[in-house]
Amino acid sequence: MKKLFLMLSFAGASIFAFAQTAPAAATPATPAATPAPDPNAPEFKWEGTTIDYGTVKKGDETNAVREFKFVNTGKSALIISSCRGSCGCTVPTCPTEPILPGAAGKIKVHYDINRLGEFTKTVTVTSNAKTPNETLKIHGVVNDPDAGKTPASGAPVQPNPVQPKPVAPVSPH
Repeated sequence: MKKLFLMLSFAGASIFAFAQTAPAAATPATPAATPAPDPNAPEFKWEGTTIDYGTVKKGDETNAVREFKFVNTGKSALIISSCRGSCGCTVPTCPTEPILPGAAGKIKVHYDINRLGEFTKTVTVTSNAKTPNETLKIHGVVNDPDAGKTPASGAPVQPNPVQPKPVAPVSPH
């Protein structure tokens, strides 16, 4: 009990002591000025920031890739530094070359069509644009076209679960 009291006292004293010390960066003589936005910065104008895949069939790779289209409406070259999917099932491909003012570009997104069910995923685009981080969304449903079908003839059949063997009746003799 004494050790517990001693530990709690030490922890309380430490918290009190550190709470009284202000970090050097928190007390500047004058507040830091926020840089003004660059009026010549590049800017995305998206055709759309959400793509609805609709209902697609499992394994149908022809429906796996979609595109987000945009135009650079700024006054300088747009450079995309990274594109990241919210998980490994969403793989974006971004342009590697600068997009000049007035030029169009596209970001391709491949979704893993072998994952069944509804999905909602995001792609984060990082660039030198006025809005440096953009979030794009995809959603849809993947159905299994073979669900509920009976196996074709000659296909291996799953055995029935083990059923108890009948017990022979016991004669009263």
